This record gives sequence, structure tokens and C-alpha cells, in this order.
Amino acid sequence: MISLSQRGRTIRIAAAATACVGAFALAACGGRASHHDPKGAPVGMIGVNAYLWRATLDTLAFAPLQSADPYGGVVITDWYVNPQRPTERFKLTVYILDSRLRADGLSVNVFKEVSNGQGGWMPSPAAEATASDIENSILTRARQLRLSNLKG
Repeated sequence: MISLSQRGRTIRIAAAATACVGAFALAACGGRASHHDPKGAPVGMIGVNAYLWRATLDTLAFAPLQSADPYGGVVITDWYVNPQRPTERFKLTVYILDSRLRADGLSVNVFKEVSNGQGGWMPSPAAEATASDIENSILTRARQLRLSNLKG
């Protein structure tokens, strides 16, 4: 049976977690003027550059998706563990910042954790080149999609 002090502690932890999630959600609402409001997008259209959107999904297909918002232009993967390196895992967040196909219309954040050997994970810095390599892969794929669309 759970005592009142344990129940109160559980409720406080749940309330703190909910507050943190809410704060992160509100923080994501602000930002650049180039983000689009879903109400302003035509029916059946996404709110960001379609080539960058499709290229992002294609490039990140190796990792499970946690969320994807085509109007806000945010793609978040769940943690991905490479079978060749089971002691590392990565999580990616891609922001599509513009409705045009531009190199500066994309931002990638890479989060890395390493195993502590006891079943837990510790944050670790990712190599600086990782985010730019993923950005370049997405941009290359977006250009390929655009060219294939132009050729017919």
C-alpha cells in the first residue's frame, strides 16, 4: 500500500514533469517570423518547404520518429542506437525555418548519450561535424527531389 507521503511525492514529481513539458512546449511557440501558421497554409499543403520536409523524413528514416509537425517544420526522432555501437545513442531534432529551399532554412540539433554500463545513459557531446553532415545530407536530398520534379 502506498503511504500518503509517497503519494504526495509522486504527485509533486508528476506536477514538476508536467510543468517542464509545458514550458518546453511554450518555448517552441516563439521564434522566427518565417514560421507559418497552420491557418495560413492552403488546405492539403504543409507550412514549410516541401522538398526540405520530404528530404528530412527520407534522411532520418533510419531512426524512429517521435513527432513530426509539417506546419511548424519540426521533426524529432526518438533515441536511435546503432547496432555496431550499442553503447551510444542519438536523438535528432530538425527545424525547417523557411518556406524556400535555402541552406540557411534548416537547423539540426544532435543529442548523444553513452551507456554508463549499468543500464543507464549519460549525456555526451556529439561530434561537431555530425549536425552539419546531417544538414548537408538533407539539403542534397532536397535538391535531388527538386531536380527530379523539374525533369518531370
